[in-house]
Amino acid sequence: MAENRLTTSFKAVVIGGSAGSIEVLLKLLPALASPLPVALMIVLHRKNSTDSSLADLLSSKTMIPLHEVEDKDPVLPGAIYLAPADYHLLIEKDEVFSLDDSEKVNYSRPSLDVTFESAADVYGSSLVGILLSGANADGTAGLNLIKARGGVLIAQKPATAQAAFMPQHAILHAPIDRVLDVDEMAVFINSLNRPN
Repeated sequence: MAENRLTTSFKAVVIGGSAGSIEVLLKLLPALASPLPVALMIVLHRKNSTDSSLADLLSSKTMIPLHEVEDKDPVLPGAIYLAPADYHLLIEKDEVFSLDDSEKVNYSRPSLDVTFESAADVYGSSLVGILLSGANADGTAGLNLIKARGGVLIAQKPATAQAAFMPQHAILHAPIDRVLDVDEMAVFINSLNRPN
């Protein structure tokens, strides 16, 4: 019984998106229950800017602590972390964040693939990867690695996405476990690590 409990517990959820994703998050975050049973990481393609208004906007929609990541911040359950503009977001083996300003991946920094792959290496089967609206293929390779490490994959229903290419590409090229709309994503995240 205890062994089964361990194999079904999750430590982290990583959400990636591009065009149209902020609108999704503005609906998703208010629907998440507090305390959050996992660490939630958000990686969005953003314009190169030190503007912190996105973190302010998102944090205004939830009672869950939300902040933009700084280098060496610990990854803790019950918090929401936003990747800063113009840095790749990595997770170290000791579960602290690392910011990297190396070359763009998929024309993006932060790149969804970079964070998804880094999180997969640290969290393995205790990770959920979620891909939202967007207009390029960033995220699909990272989702494939999450699945290879035993994690769970979710894509936004393309019909509900402002830019359907990104989730549709993932559905075609990765073993997606669930295709969900925003309300269903909230129910799924809220159900993690809770008794059925």
